[in-house]
Amino acid sequence: MIVDVLVADDEPPALAELVAFLQSDPRIGAIHAAPSGADALRMLSVEAVDAVFLDIHMPGIGGFDLARALDRFAIRPEVVFVTADEAGAVEAFDVHALDYVLKPVRPERLRRAIDRVVVARQASEPGAAADTETVPVPVGQSVRLVRRDDVRWVKAEGDYSRLWTGSGDSHLIRIPISELEERWAAAGFVRIHRSYLVHADAVTEVRLSASPPVVGLPEIELPVSRRLIPAVRSRLVKTDRR
Repeated sequence: MIVDVLVADDEPPALAELVAFLQSDPRIGAIHAAPSGADALRMLSVEAVDAVFLDIHMPGIGGFDLARALDRFAIRPEVVFVTADEAGAVEAFDVHALDYVLKPVRPERLRRAIDRVVVARQASEPGAAADTETVPVPVGQSVRLVRRDDVRWVKAEGDYSRLWTGSGDSHLIRIPISELEERWAAAGFVRIHRSYLVHADAVTEVRLSASPPVVGLPEIELPVSRRLIPAVRSRLVKTDRR
């Protein structure tokens, strides 16, 4: 699949380097280069692209502002941030970024971002299955993308949430569990306790008459709040889990 892209960065050397990296990938078609967020918005009003590669800090319209403006487009391009700002990954999640690449850009890391763009655009074609959401997780000097579909259960830790995956890894993100509950309900996540959210497909056992009531996953048992038992029964027991 060939994808057309727009690149926006107010630093000419960084813009030229990113364009050169993209030109070297055979999956990239047309490349539109913009020296500012305002120029990028003007270009996007007349040029349809599959993805935008945005710096965060630009005079006037910054990368986050531009990403929010894209929500008004009939067909929204995928958003990849390319930035030296290590602290922006959480806000990137809020504006539905597909990837978050830290400068200095490494060609192999940019290729992985292009991989995600191609997969996302293929998934958005008519008849394709919906692509899963990804969550950017800061890890040291880099950002790891965790697929929502890999998350089995979530534990609240104050204003943060810890995501547990099928591989046994956990990832702490600065998003409250109440927000994830609302955001991921349609994807099969069920609130079972004030501190726990679980993916219905990960549950292998439901014991709501036990003391205390629990749901079982192969790797752990999680408590169920008594006030949530009716909702948990409605969402989980009807699937005839034993």
